[in-house]
Amino acid sequence: MTPNKPKAGSLQYWPRKRAERILPNVNWNPIKSDNANLQGFIGYKVGMTSVFVKDDTADSMTKGKKIILPATIVECPGVKIYSVRFYKNKKVAGELIVSNDKDLKRVVKVPKQIGKIEDVKVDFDDIRVLVYSEVKKTDIKKSPDMIELAIGGTKEQKLAFVKDKIGKSISVSEVFPKGLIDVRGVTIGKGLQGPVQRFGICFKSHKSEKGVRRPGSLGPWHPARVTFVTAMAGQLGYFTRVLLNNMILKSAKISDLNINRPGGFRHYGNIKTEFLVINGSLQGPQKRPLLLTPSFRPTKRQLKQKLEFIELR
Repeated sequence: MTPNKPKAGSLQYWPRKRAERILPNVNWNPIKSDNANLQGFIGYKVGMTSVFVKDDTADSMTKGKKIILPATIVECPGVKIYSVRFYKNKKVAGELIVSNDKDLKRVVKVPKQIGKIEDVKVDFDDIRVLVYSEVKKTDIKKSPDMIELAIGGTKEQKLAFVKDKIGKSISVSEVFPKGLIDVRGVTIGKGLQGPVQRFGICFKSHKSEKGVRRPGSLGPWHPARVTFVTAMAGQLGYFTRVLLNNMILKSAKISDLNINRPGGFRHYGNIKTEFLVINGSLQGPQKRPLLLTPSFRPTKRQLKQKLEFIELR
């Protein structure tokens, strides 16, 4: 039987170019929650490890047994609210800056005086907040990352939540104590690559003309142009990707559970704040900022899984 291998380049991702933002934007409309809390959080990839867990999943072949799973560690320093955005008919009706932290001067122009949310008199139907990470508490960098996040609950609950959290640091344990999350981030960049690695086309015969690592034909005479579905050389990696339904195995502070290795994690260093241990692998290299959001399309299989964290291997 002749093997059939279609090209590996999916037309779902087009154009295949470098991501414009290191932290991707999110369509918050399908992510609904009745809980008055942030609908996202900023984390930084530390690296991968192996984890001992106890499998308590019903009807599992390893139920009640101690198993080893691959996992990714994500450091999650606290976030603070920089500004509050009031939306009316899906458009920004007003914005109130509520923080002038000196660390923000690295990324935005900070006003000398900040506003008070009690003074806002804007008709709105939704509230979102622009938050920044307290990354200076880690060994990664000093410039904070900023992203707009949605808030769950009713309009009144959102306003009460914002009033309570202005000026305070919000921890990841308040937002994602456990359960399933989606992870949005940018993959490792690999630069300019040929069609063999970029699309998975096969080598031609070693006696072929005009090259072996290229397609045999770029297309027909008419239409007299090269279509976008033709496997060509170009950018590979540094693409925005979303990984769905990742299970949080452990959430803790480094002061309560010290998982640092002697000499620190490779290409990262030591964890100094809170962290998450997430089942499986995540996109990006070490120190890559990731956006964690609630799982808006969970599967029955993932919801049925029950894994109890024991220790790192």
